[in-house]
Amino acid sequence: MSFTILKEEEFTSFIEKCKENSFMQTVSMSNLLRKRGFETKFLGWKSNNEITVAAIAFMKHLTGGVRIEINSGPSYTDESDLKSFYHELQLFAKKQGALELVVKPDDTYQTFEIDGKPTEPEKTELISTLTDLGYKFDGLQVGYPEGEPTWHYLKNLEGFDETSLLKSFNKNSVRNIKTALDYNVIVRKINKGEIPEFKKIIEETGKRQGFEDKSLDYYTDLYDAFGDNADFLVAELDFEKSLDHINSKLTSLNPKSKQYEQQAQKLNKQKQIISELKQKINTEKILLACALILYTQDQATYLFGGSYTEFQKFSAAFLIQYHAMKCTLKRNIMSYNFLGITGVFDGSDGVLRFKQNFNGYIVRKMGTFRYYPHPLKYKIISLIKKLLGRSVITHNL
Repeated sequence: MSFTILKEEEFTSFIEKCKENSFMQTVSMSNLLRKRGFETKFLGWKSNNEITVAAIAFMKHLTGGVRIEINSGPSYTDESDLKSFYHELQLFAKKQGALELVVKPDDTYQTFEIDGKPTEPEKTELISTLTDLGYKFDGLQVGYPEGEPTWHYLKNLEGFDETSLLKSFNKNSVRNIKTALDYNVIVRKINKGEIPEFKKIIEETGKRQGFEDKSLDYYTDLYDAFGDNADFLVAELDFEKSLDHINSKLTSLNPKSKQYEQQAQKLNKQKQIISELKQKINTEKILLACALILYTQDQATYLFGGSYTEFQKFSAAFLIQYHAMKCTLKRNIMSYNFLGITGVFDGSDGVLRFKQNFNGYIVRKMGTFRYYPHPLKYKIISLIKKLLGRSVITHNL
């Protein structure tokens, strides 16, 4: 049994055997982070010459030492080898001259219904495995510690096709998706040259919701690194095609029907909305919303997305999620991760309210564990940086 640095091919082959694996623990993410100035290493634990635990460590050289992080890992086929891996990881960090070793396991600590009621007991043994070795635990938290959620909203897609998937959503979601379809909103993948327009939607959403957008280079680097394992999706409205769609529905109405006047009034109102918007904007097409979906072999993750407030009447954000889940099914992937919610269930989390429309379930991850190979050195450097008004450790994956 031994702790070892793996070859990329060894890591990839092992990950394919694992039941669950985060996009953070993929060669694609490793390539992205290398482009962004990180050093990455594929670490593993072998038992009887077989890999049973593996993880990508992200390393950043800072003043006074190195910061090492394993985010959403390690992956494993034998849970009994985890403690040995975590212990040897501490020794590895010391040899690397690390100031801080950070581990954010992907294991599920507890599962909940969509209203926050637990459906299983807490797995406290997951925490004690690390704390018994001397790792410091940040504690079970809500919100977005270091900008990352520890509460995830997921939907199990097993057993669904496109029709039954739509029926599995709540009434509000179905109504909004049908509204988008009534206007002939379409969802499509963009090419690399359209990324600036995609980014504009995220920027606008960030201003509204209070988060800072990443650089354009980040988007293009991610596009290159993930390739076919990433879908940059946009919801688009083509004015002429929308009007043609509505007119076609108008001509197909039966004047003798009792609902004729009501249906015709609704369609004419839609025509008016489209015509007025077309005249106001003076363009052929507009983008309404966007979403970035990343795929691993067993899960699709809605990394982030956004929409324009002025176009919310077209319900594009709902349609884009439905489309993304259909794409997930076509890849024969049965888990769709909407990713972050705050973990607060008092009605204040608007993101949670949106995701609840799709009827899923909630998982809580453990959070963050830290180990300081040279604690005195870390404290001295921390104090100096505090006096200089600088952050101790930068975190920008």
